Amino acid sequence: MDEHFSDQLRAAIRDSGLSTYAIGQSTAIDKAVLSRFLHGKSGLSVASIDRLCEVLDLELSNRQKRRLK
Repeated sequence: MDEHFSDQLRAAIRDSGLSTYAIGQSTAIDKAVLSRFLHGKSGLSVASIDRLCEVLDLELSNRQKRRLK
């Protein structure tokens, strides 16, 4: 089963080796907001996700799921 995007992003943040403080400073995302996201307590805005992808050198990909009839 595929992981949700938010799970993949949380894993990328954890795997980056950067502290939440360093990521917050680099992305202008409040450390508390980032912490709530990492613990699954809140989401992030599209702008915040864009900044995280830039700092973590990630690229979003559009993969469409096909429905079976």
